[in-house]
Amino acid sequence: MTGTPIPTRNAKDPSLEQGEKVVGELRSDRGRYWRDHAILALLGMAGAGTVLWLIGSEHAAIGALGAILALAVRGAYLASEQLSMRWLVTDRRIILPSGGAVMLLEIDTLRKLMGDMQIVTRSGDKHLIKHLADPEAAIAMISDAKTRRARRKRA
Repeated sequence: MTGTPIPTRNAKDPSLEQGEKVVGELRSDRGRYWRDHAILALLGMAGAGTVLWLIGSEHAAIGALGAILALAVRGAYLASEQLSMRWLVTDRRIILPSGGAVMLLEIDTLRKLMGDMQIVTRSGDKHLIKHLADPEAAIAMISDAKTRRARRKRA
């Protein structure tokens, strides 16, 4: 699956309330996940190599290689967990992978952070949806659902 919003028709999802409709689904994108880890590995390599070089270690190259390998192992270890997470956007709320929810009308801010999207609620709670292929589309989908929910509440 990609991180692009995917309209779903699974109205029988056990986590849905009576009459609640799914607007879309968000999942981490495999390509974005590995690109993000490659960037982290390069930054880790540069950081480890620089620190070891600054302290005069003759093992700066080995330290840099170790940083890359450590981040590659970390990425491989966590990939199945991260890539299996699913966020459902309904006409009322966002259902989190943990089973919790963020009500659409409680959302204060939606912001893009590289390939991720941060949701900030009015109470200050923060939720991060990582490794989205198209975070702008996800923000637009949630904003649209929030606007529609606000209109229904006023009516």
